[in-house]
Amino acid sequence: MNSSNSSTDLSTLKSSAQDAIDNKTKPPGSLGQLESVAVQLATIQRTLKPVVDPARVIVFGADHGVTEEGVSAFPAEVTVQMMANFAAGGAAVCVLSKSANASLEVIDVGVNGDLSEFSAIVQQKVTRGTANLAKGAAMTHEQLDSALQVGREAIVRAADQGVQCVGLGEMGIGNTTSAAILTGLLCAQNADAAADVTGRGTGLSDEQMPVKQRVVAEAMQRLESLSDDPMECLRQAGGLEIAAIVGAMLEAPAHSMVVIVDGFIVTSAALVACQIRPAVRDNLLFAHRSAEIGHALALDTLNAEPLLQLGMRLGEGSAAAMAIPLVRGAAAIMSDMASFAEAGVSTGE
Repeated sequence: MNSSNSSTDLSTLKSSAQDAIDNKTKPPGSLGQLESVAVQLATIQRTLKPVVDPARVIVFGADHGVTEEGVSAFPAEVTVQMMANFAAGGAAVCVLSKSANASLEVIDVGVNGDLSEFSAIVQQKVTRGTANLAKGAAMTHEQLDSALQVGREAIVRAADQGVQCVGLGEMGIGNTTSAAILTGLLCAQNADAAADVTGRGTGLSDEQMPVKQRVVAEAMQRLESLSDDPMECLRQAGGLEIAAIVGAMLEAPAHSMVVIVDGFIVTSAALVACQIRPAVRDNLLFAHRSAEIGHALALDTLNAEPLLQLGMRLGEGSAAAMAIPLVRGAAAIMSDMASFAEAGVSTGE
């Protein structure tokens, strides 16, 4: 099927899905954003009977060399400690995924520590963290390619196991610095706007914030000429877990996979993926509006309307897990709710 025919078929399906949701037993638009989500689900899965289950939350973990600059309130070793907490089932994403009736897969793509004792963690370490992006490229070309492949394989594995919807999350001390730089570069901000994309992350103090802002501003200035090359921006300033998320997003359309984007870091990966392949955007739902300052800019650039606004800024995939029941409800509306004709209810016309 050529791209023109594919685009036409997709447009026709979207129109059919909109007609279907408009003719459910309710006033048009009365279910608000759930209706647009239902139409998007039907379009992604190419059916008027979309399903969300089985659902899975996938968390990619990696460390960042830029923590050497003092950009985080927590020490770098917290990454490995939190990965162990994921394996033990004690983290927020663990309990929220369970509450949402979603499986959880945790992947070590670049943690600076040995996690091989944890059978609950998928072992795909590319290297023990990125290089310090303040001093040069965060990743080599080979490391970037390997991290992208880890993400692709996670989606293939999920699809092979019948998963219909994935929420993408991350763990990596220092990764809000990478996300801020990527957001600034890919949302056409100059280095003077570093303060507009740089948040407190894990809770930086007023004294620590200027350090992070300086690192972000200097990186944005150094990489400004690369703003039209998202893959090179990712290699220079991203993280191994962010690269894996990009790989997952790029793979998802081939499997008609619904992807729920977690928060600021995962949205920065979405900026990269959507610039590389704009059609990826059609598969993405956005879980929430993070309290991180740069997230609003990234969401606006992607024309994204998040499902939740709870003041969250934890990451991990926690908001993606929270959003799964909402997405499940949208699918049920499209699949199971009666039309006026089926229910014998007058439309008033």
